[in-house]
Amino acid sequence: MTRLTHLDAAGHARMVDISAKDETVREATAQGRVSMQPQTLELIGAGSAPKGDVLATARIAGIMAAKRCAELIPLCHPLPVSSVAVELELNAADSAIDITAIVRTTGRTGVEMEALTAVSIAALTVYDMVKAADRGMRIENIRVTAKSGGKSGDFTQN
Repeated sequence: MTRLTHLDAAGHARMVDISAKDETVREATAQGRVSMQPQTLELIGAGSAPKGDVLATARIAGIMAAKRCAELIPLCHPLPVSSVAVELELNAADSAIDITAIVRTTGRTGVEMEALTAVSIAALTVYDMVKAADRGMRIENIRVTAKSGGKSGDFTQN
């Protein structure tokens, strides 16, 4: 059995050889949050940000990022992503935008990195589009909340 590691016998970084793994349907969900001042959230919700529709732009940025994950993360496998959904939800109670990305593929490795990248880039896009109004925004708690498919089985956390 081949050991899956990013290090070769000499201890140098390499891309893991996944050719012996079976192709399966794989899905990963990641979540994160951008916390901000209440007036910044109201500005975004009203569609009044000077740079345009923050939510739509962040959604597209997250989708594009998931599709280009292998270009952004060293040693990440390029995957034929079959589906990417990025949702941004205004959370008035916490003065935040909650971001969820769900990524699917049929392949030999999972799409956790693609889901995490989608959330990260969507959050950075929100920040970029309204940073002039609120420099104190915080990008927080980006994590994988679920994965399915593959040899390691399913995983879920809140």
